[in-house]
Parts: sequence; structure tokens; C-alpha cells
Amino acid sequence: MRDYRYYKEVCTGLPMPFAFVDLDMLQQNILNVLHRANGKNVRIASKSIRSVDMLRRILQANAQFQGIMCFTVPEALYLAQQGFTDLLLGYPAMDASLLASVAMHQREGCNITLMVDCETHVEQAEAAAAKYGVRLPLCVDIDMSIDVPGLHFGVWRSPIRSTDAALNLIKRIAQSKHVVLEGLMGYEAQVAGLGDRVPGQVLKNAIVRLLKHRSIRDAAARRAELVAAIDRMGLPPLRFVNAGGTGSLHTSSVEPVVTEVTAGSGFYSPGLFDNYRDFTLVPAAGYAIEIVRQPRGDLYTCLGGGYTASGIAGSDRLPRPYLPQGATLLAMEGAGEVQTPIRYNGQETLELGDPIFMRHSKAGELCERFTHLYYISNGSIVGETTTYRGDGLCFL
Repeated sequence: MRDYRYYKEVCTGLPMPFAFVDLDMLQQNILNVLHRANGKNVRIASKSIRSVDMLRRILQANAQFQGIMCFTVPEALYLAQQGFTDLLLGYPAMDASLLASVAMHQREGCNITLMVDCETHVEQAEAAAAKYGVRLPLCVDIDMSIDVPGLHFGVWRSPIRSTDAALNLIKRIAQSKHVVLEGLMGYEAQVAGLGDRVPGQVLKNAIVRLLKHRSIRDAAARRAELVAAIDRMGLPPLRFVNAGGTGSLHTSSVEPVVTEVTAGSGFYSPGLFDNYRDFTLVPAAGYAIEIVRQPRGDLYTCLGGGYTASGIAGSDRLPRPYLPQGATLLAMEGAGEVQTPIRYNGQETLELGDPIFMRHSKAGELCERFTHLYYISNGSIVGETTTYRGDGLCFL
């Protein structure tokens, strides 16, 4: 692990705020992801990365990294223009003009697989494909949440919650001349994205672990049942069966029917991923804010810093002071739009103009706040690259 003086010395002279990726820490996380993928291909979730050069770096790090899961059609089209292939939309698209763009690019040799979970999605894709005389590839999204008395454990995504429901949609796709089934996706978000070693939540952690264990068993059975049913239908073999996320790579990847798993947050390792029992990642990305005031001996007020993550509004969505170790936010102010007070009583001597290094709670939003990422390796700045924002783009 790095200490405060390491990053402070490396980043001396950089105008704050700035964001960075520690390439040495990134490599450790890459190896962790590959190890927990158990030999399966790993599709990169672009929503957690949001930088063309970073996507290339990860894909080129190992042949096991194959394909990208995109979050909007415009993003997928942009990545196709940058030379990326095997692009899977993680979410359905309804805009007819965007679907027409996918079909037009398909005719020109682009490969973008659309996500569907209902007949309306299929019909929209069919209409675009028929207009341009192509056959669009589809992936059916299967809901992987579970219901227990008084609780829906998971996220509200696909309405397909049974094998029969999935087969009905697959039969509809099989009847079409304009679309073709290429894959299945079942994302067990309640396993992949929910920590089970949260400090101060002993009872909740135990309950979450029990529910995760049930979810893992249930998801494996449902995926195996559906793939077997598709095989019995005599349809062409699926190109892929996608599952998992950073928090469930090691469980999803051991399922025989799963051909690929998805990872995104695991490369940057934001704050929420400190709270998992089964694996440990290292902080590879962060940002620095500048101390501009010292209202009291142990209080240092920084400019900016309030880069809050999505999800249920709460303290766990706030960015966290990372270095110097022991720095904390104030409960009554948190991380602010234009100023962020930090309490610190540690060993380092902090002065006006010094940095406080922060970590975002989730990976995706970090690059929405910065136009560039500085690359750090072996005690030096070794380069920089643009984020989507730095490319002048905002996809969602």
C-alpha cells in the first residue's frame, strides 16, 4: 500500500483537483480479477471505467479479457469508432433512431449486441433491422434476484423471472428473420455489488452472507436449467452466457454453463469494495483536493470534493479521505460542492496548498468529474489520458 508522502511527492506541481490511476495497483487488481475468474473470459464493464485508453490497457493486459459491456447506444457506437469489437449493451435501448444507428453500423460490419427482456424490445430491434436489411444480435436478460418473506433481495431489472418466461421470449426471437439470439445475461447484483464485511454492522453482515449464499445457489440452478432448455430446443449454440460482477466473479465463474463474467469496479477498487469478506482489492484510482483553509488546528478545509456516488443517499455514498491515513469527513458537512472540511490529527504536517487524497465510493462516477487521469507508476507520473468527459462526451 502507498502512503501519503509517496503520492504527495509524485504529484507535486499538479493543479488540483485532479484524478489519477496508480498503474502498479491497477496491475494487482487485474491479477486478482483474472484469478477469481477461474479461466473464464472477462468482459469489461465500461460504466466503471469511462476512459478509452483505460479500456484498451485492461483489454491488452491479458487475452482472457474479451469484449466490453456498454451502458448506452451512443457509447457503444463511439467505442466501435475507436476500434473496439464485441460490444454488448448492458441495458435495453428503446429509441428508434438509436436502434436504427445500430442497424446501420451492423450493415457496415460493426458488432453490437442488444439487450432485451420483453417482446417490445424485440419488436423495436426487428423494425430497425428490417429497415436496413440486417439481422441484429440479441442477448436476453434474466432476473437473478430472490424473494424471501418481507424482502426482495436484488435489484429491479428484467421482468423475466422464470425459465418459462425466458423460453417464451427466446421462441419469439427464434421466429424472427431480423434478429438472432446470441447470448444470455443473468447479473446477480445482490451478490456482486453488496458488501458483507461492513464495519459496525455485524448482524446485517451475517444476514447478507446467508442471503448471498442462497442467491448464488439459486442463480446457478436457474442458469443451468435455462441453458439446458435452450439446448433441447435445437437452437444454434449461444455465443456467450454472461454472469457476475466484481463481487461475484469467484462464484459465477465456476458454473459450467457460464462462458464469461463481467468486471468493472474491481479495476479501480472504489471505497465500497473494501467491505467484502471473500476478496481484497487495492485502491488504484482516486483524486486529490487542495487544502485552502485551516479554520482550526485539526480542521483543514479543501476546495471542492463533493463527488457523491449513485444509489440510496447515505454516508456510504460519500467519497472517503484516503490519505493521509486517519483523515475523516465531518458528520455535519460531509463532502461539499465547493468545499470539504477534513479533520486530521495524525503524524503528517499539513499546510495550505497540500493535497488530501480521496477515494470515490463507486467507480463509475469518478471519471464524470474529471477530464483527465494521471498515470502513476514507480514513484513518477508516467502519462495521462482523457476520460469520456475529456473527450467532450456525456453518455448518461
